[in-house]
Amino acid sequence: MANEGMYIVDTGSWRAFRPVVNAENCVDCGICAMYCPVNCISGGEGLAVIDLTYCKGCGLCRVECPKDAIDWVEE
Repeated sequence: MANEGMYIVDTGSWRAFRPVVNAENCVDCGICAMYCPVNCISGGEGLAVIDLTYCKGCGLCRVECPKDAIDWVEE
């Protein structure tokens, strides 16, 4: 079992708002990924990518983004 000792929960169904990356502002610095408590943000391709299956809409990525590159959209 690859995730032995761990479990995966579909936390995306909990959120009322979802983050949307603004490609014009994102510099793929990785700060949003560092602060994400469910580790659902990846990058390295010039733009942060958010896996909405696990994003619970806490907003930490949006608050910590130094470039204001994450918009908040109501579900």
